[in-house]
Amino acid sequence: MFHYRTSTGHDVDLVLEAQGGWVVGIEVKAAMTLTEDDFKPLRLFSEVTGKRFHRGVLLYMGSEPLGFGPKLHALPVSALWRLDAQRAKHPVTSR
Repeated sequence: MFHYRTSTGHDVDLVLEAQGGWVVGIEVKAAMTLTEDDFKPLRLFSEVTGKRFHRGVLLYMGSEPLGFGPKLHALPVSALWRLDAQRAKHPVTSR
């Protein structure tokens, strides 16, 4: 896990890197609505990382998951809490 920042000041809040070198950029916005401009840091990160770029995710305060182009997604922050609720309904058991 790390943070990415360009010399021009654009940054990606969190970068996750898999063992195979693939990267996922995660941005967090305290906004109910989004614009194409909100994805600029993730798009720049995609260009810099090239084929290693797996996905860009922007967490926001809205209520709907949204697509903003190939490999770019907006997810409501509330989706993180719903994962716990789903897990409680379908617990994973050890083998």
